[in-house]
Amino acid sequence: MEPQWEQLDLTPWRCPEPLIRLKLWLRGAQRGQSLLILLGDAGSRQDIPAWLRRQGHQVLPLQESDGRLALRIVVGAGPSP
Repeated sequence: MEPQWEQLDLTPWRCPEPLIRLKLWLRGAQRGQSLLILLGDAGSRQDIPAWLRRQGHQVLPLQESDGRLALRIVVGAGPSP
């Protein structure tokens, strides 16, 4: 079964709001589900990928430009390669 893709644009918010919104999304997520996250806040760009890894999610950085970071996460997929 193909993983479900969603996008969560967190660029309008500053820390801690992006993490709060991400946690709310994760509550309804299933293991193996994929999400594209867009981050703009400098603190969030640093803290959220580290937090996701500690929580057991796979984090794949896709692109960083113009103060924005795009990440793909796979829920519960373990450490990043």
